[in-house]
Amino acid sequence: MEEKKETFEYTYSAKEQAEIRAIRQKYLPPEESKLDQLRKLDKSAAKKGTVVSVTVGVLGALVLGLGMCCTMVWVELFAPGIVIGLAGIALVAAAYPIYRRVTRREREKLAPQILKLTEELQKP
Repeated sequence: MEEKKETFEYTYSAKEQAEIRAIRQKYLPPEESKLDQLRKLDKSAAKKGTVVSVTVGVLGALVLGLGMCCTMVWVELFAPGIVIGLAGIALVAAAYPIYRRVTRREREKLAPQILKLTEELQKP
């Protein structure tokens, strides 16, 4: 009888393995660390306040411009133009307090999640 010798040959290439891991990593769902979650929550606290305050500020600037237009171009709308311009100034001036208020509310909403994550991250 003949003896069958079965052998297994394997060649290892670190470069190929690194390329395989890189390609595989592209198709895996992204894993988010707790620190990444904390950063994302911290950014989201100010994002809503920024959007609202910029919107109010731009709207106020447009209203102010309309009031200026009324006073300079149409003489018969001088008095209403002043009132419209003052309303625009009030909106522009209110943008920052609105930002602070909205951001404070968002931080109060997110505080339990952020505190929980910071406690988990600070544990040795």
